[in-house]
Amino acid sequence: MANSYEPFSLRIDVRIADVDPQLHVTGAAYQQYADHARFECVQAAGISVADLLREGLGPVNLETTIRYHRELRAGDSADITCSWTWSDGKIYRVEHALTRSDGELSATVSHVSGLLDLNTRKLVANPAAEWARRATDPTLLGLPAWMQV
Repeated sequence: MANSYEPFSLRIDVRIADVDPQLHVTGAAYQQYADHARFECVQAAGISVADLLREGLGPVNLETTIRYHRELRAGDSADITCSWTWSDGKIYRVEHALTRSDGELSATVSHVSGLLDLNTRKLVANPAAEWARRATDPTLLGLPAWMQV
């Protein structure tokens, strides 16, 4: 169910609290930037995470990989994309590219994720359908508009 679409993007300014003693962004901050971009993407798609949780579902990261390309430092800003790839199974991928304002790719953050049923503590069988059912703009999640129920 992979789709070709324009990924969601937002700009984040690096804060001094995000850097280590060498004055470059810490690994934890890269992961937080990716998490923030995903949250903003979900909200832009029209999904209330609070409602999702009230309905007994919670997004979970099963695996996270960070690849560093070019240093991102205090005072820099970066555009972060959020690109979703769906399969027919219980998991999906979310890829983030963090690009500095000078156009250099700083890092990529890749997640293997799922949607957890908070009552059974098991992944739902078709997370794409669950996300699409709640979205006002499923295309922001890489889902075709016809999936919206």
